[in-house]
Amino acid sequence: MSELTDLTLSECISGLQGGDFSSLELVRAYLQRIERLDNSLHAYLCVLAEQALAQAKDADRRLSSWRKEQEAPPPLMGVPLAVKDVLCVEGAPTTCGSRILENFTPPFTATAVERLQKAGAIVLGKTNTDEFAMGSSTENSAYGLTRNPWDPQRVPGGSSGGSAAAVAARLAPAALGTDTGGSVRQPASFCGVTGLKPTYGSVSRYGLVAFGSSLDVVGVLAHDARDAALVFQHMAGRDPLDATSVERNLTPSDLTRAPFPEREGELRGLRIGVPREYFIPGLQAEVEQAVRAALALFESLGAELVEVNLPHTEYALPVYYLVAPAEASANLARFDGIRYGPRLPADELWQVYRRTRGQKFGPEVKRRIMLGTYALSAGYYDAYYGQAQKVRTLIRQDFERAFQQVDVIAAPVTPNTAFVIGEHSDDPLSMYLEDIFTIPANLAGIPGLAFPVGFDQQGLPVGMQLMGPHFREDLLLGAAGVYQQATDWHRRTPPDGRSG
Repeated sequence: MSELTDLTLSECISGLQGGDFSSLELVRAYLQRIERLDNSLHAYLCVLAEQALAQAKDADRRLSSWRKEQEAPPPLMGVPLAVKDVLCVEGAPTTCGSRILENFTPPFTATAVERLQKAGAIVLGKTNTDEFAMGSSTENSAYGLTRNPWDPQRVPGGSSGGSAAAVAARLAPAALGTDTGGSVRQPASFCGVTGLKPTYGSVSRYGLVAFGSSLDVVGVLAHDARDAALVFQHMAGRDPLDATSVERNLTPSDLTRAPFPEREGELRGLRIGVPREYFIPGLQAEVEQAVRAALALFESLGAELVEVNLPHTEYALPVYYLVAPAEASANLARFDGIRYGPRLPADELWQVYRRTRGQKFGPEVKRRIMLGTYALSAGYYDAYYGQAQKVRTLIRQDFERAFQQVDVIAAPVTPNTAFVIGEHSDDPLSMYLEDIFTIPANLAGIPGLAFPVGFDQQGLPVGMQLMGPHFREDLLLGAAGVYQQATDWHRRTPPDGRSG
């Protein structure tokens, strides 16, 4: 038998339910691998080893009982997962990668995590993130950067870089991330894993520390589309604690069935839109070649390629960097040294705020708070934030018109493969440009799925994304599933010598 940590999430579930191995063996295998590799990768901020082992022993007792009674166990019973450190887990540190929350331990668990735990999942630990999920490289974490398992001199992407690196390096079979402007899909692309950003409102945001409330989505990083569907299915749905959440009654077959199949393994009838606005000057040649090759394979599997026009794409980046910082400015006002985290004392209340926020927030968080506060200030609201929201509507309408012609839209995830650590440190704008292809889906609230479609000459993964109409994650997961049956990019693993 191969190493337990080489198994997909689906294979873990099958093995546990069939009695091929125990949850305790599986959890120990991951903990041992984390101990061996994570000192150099730094995918985790906190490993909950003692808690995970205790839960694994309990899961084994329950699985044994269900097997004897010939009853079906909860679908994720005994399976370990990792959780991005912007999602609250009761009793576990939740820092958001920031010094301003360095001592915060929440007394409750985020709904998305709680639902997975009710399905039997075990939380291995909390993964590294750019501070308050603000970044595209995981270099902005106050607790040290995460390295890409394919090349430790390069970034894993961000802000869910810790989760993506953990899945790629086989330190977890799947992990939760969040996607505000591409923070699941971009690191999935850089690390060669599959990343799902669901439709806005599909997954409760309760217990997620807010960045941009009209943009934030809890997503999944996994080895393949089937695994991503399994996790998404169990955390999606209406939550009375989040007024923006909607009811989703999903089954595995809903999410993994190939769209419009005439024969198994085919996609005949699926119309894939190819937007000219996403194939732009500056796009790394190897990225375009890999995405074009993937499109050709989709066509050979029966899909029809249709050129579509998304004319307001060029405005997505400036719109996002007005809307998201404005919402961040409001959301982060609560971190003032009074209610959460450390407090730096001073003689006056104003000085407490100033000292605590000034010393405990990192440079990128301060930058976005200032941008957002300026955009919301008197005399500038209508000119900046108000105008950005109008253009956001135009971007959403572009997608709505395109989806009248096609079922899904395909595009690169990023303009390039993973860049060298520190490459964009002195140029925030160049870092923002890393999100140019992922931001539009967040502004429109539509689902997106990133998955590997090749490698560049340096051996770095190349990702492609599919975007679909609201609440049609099934189209994305089904199409990617057929592609992954025909290819093996998603099965490639980074050599341990380079990741360790």
